[in-house]
Amino acid sequence: MSKFLKGTIVLLIAGFVTRILGFINRIVIARFIGEEGVGLYMMAFPTLMLVITITQLGLPVAISKRVAEAEAQGDFKKIKQILVVSLTTTFSLSLIFTPILFLSAPYLSETIFTDDRTRLPLLAIAPIVPIVAISSVIRGYFQGRQNMKPAAYSQVIEQIVRITLIALLTKMFLPYGIEFAAAGAMLASVLGELISLLYLFTTFKLKKKFPVRKSFFKHVKEGKKTFGELMGIGLPTLGSRLIGNLSWFLEPIVVAHSLAIAGVSAMLATKQYGSLTGLAMPLLFLPSFITYSLSTSLVPAISEANSKGDKALIEYRLQQALRFVFLTGGLAIIIMYVLANPLMELMYGSASGAYFIKLMAPFFIFHYLQSPLQAVLQALDLARAAMINSLIGSVVKLAVIFGLASQASFGINGAAIGIIVGIVLVTLLHFATVLKKISFTFYVRDYLKSFITIALSGWLGSITFQFLSVEVNSISKIMITALAISLSYIVFLLLFGLVTKKDLRRIPKVGPALSWLAFK
Repeated sequence: MSKFLKGTIVLLIAGFVTRILGFINRIVIARFIGEEGVGLYMMAFPTLMLVITITQLGLPVAISKRVAEAEAQGDFKKIKQILVVSLTTTFSLSLIFTPILFLSAPYLSETIFTDDRTRLPLLAIAPIVPIVAISSVIRGYFQGRQNMKPAAYSQVIEQIVRITLIALLTKMFLPYGIEFAAAGAMLASVLGELISLLYLFTTFKLKKKFPVRKSFFKHVKEGKKTFGELMGIGLPTLGSRLIGNLSWFLEPIVVAHSLAIAGVSAMLATKQYGSLTGLAMPLLFLPSFITYSLSTSLVPAISEANSKGDKALIEYRLQQALRFVFLTGGLAIIIMYVLANPLMELMYGSASGAYFIKLMAPFFIFHYLQSPLQAVLQALDLARAAMINSLIGSVVKLAVIFGLASQASFGINGAAIGIIVGIVLVTLLHFATVLKKISFTFYVRDYLKSFITIALSGWLGSITFQFLSVEVNSISKIMITALAISLSYIVFLLLFGLVTKKDLRRIPKVGPALSWLAFK
């Protein structure tokens, strides 16, 4: 099994576990502090991500790519240089931006977000910045060496710690007010990241093949060339992510002010935004652990193939990634669309986010495809093009949100439509950019078969759910319907030849035994 496939499988498993644990976190938060508390949490969170993005300078992707190239040449001195320069850069920036976040919290909460209750969550989450700065460098190092286990395990550890603390802290602070409970949820995230960093650091010390502290400052002084090489990838990547995070930072601001123009109060706007981004969208983002796993593995794998000039291997790996994402994402979309109401009721005790799922789910296949495409652009040194694509998508998204959400007839639905438009546009622009760089064969018949499979499985799922008696409890109805959709989906995939014997044989251990199920 190749390093690429092995690393992807490790990240897929860990990503699935992490997402499930993360979902439990969301459920706990929603149950304890409600839609309004989730709204406060989600309004503060984009600010943190913006600061972290600036602090990282796009280095995680750059580290992964440059370490992969250095290891291919057996240059461990270069790998050490990359680590030393990256750690010095990110930690120094975190020491600057963490105090800025602390000092600007009152202004952000009162003036920008129009809800001064976001101040405490902002203050509680600020200490996470230097922690994430260091851990991202170590993760990038392991990913560059195509060793995905440490990064995967650290994510699981972080979620376990967070889920252990989140119920305790939100319950502890809730009597003091919703804003205190939201701050408690943020504090649980800080502690989870800290324990995750301790694990990564310990693993790094055990696995590294060279002493990092020896001649540390000498490497810093001599690291000008290495810094330039890292920034060659890091700055365009930073630009792309900065645009995305700046857009995410501006999103709640634009939504709040747009809804105010439409006549919605600040408290109701916070609640509606919490329902959209804190209840509905986490479910829509759930399958993205697949795209994250593939994207993380694709950067070093495509970089390695590109450094050897193997264009055929680049296209083959991209075809593999997009096909896998399309098929798995299609199944997730069907289940979420058909079971939107009962899933929301089961998880949050409220179906208020179900409408957003039905509205957005059919278009989220573009979101799942976007990450692998962006990873390929970064690996092909086209991070600048990805940045421009993200900028165009973000500007259009915010314009659509403001144009629609400020109208009373659209309200918060305008925000959902704006998010969809941004996702679809960026994905199409990424794909067009990839096509300019590499040859790509379109298997139109397979894509048509995929859409037919999605439609038929969704129809059968709807019939199954409606057929089940009202006397059947909701959990059983959800499980039976999801099983019916999944089985019918798999049958159609095999029937139409979208999954072949060769594909099944690649599955570790059980693949050869399952290959007889395929028709091709």
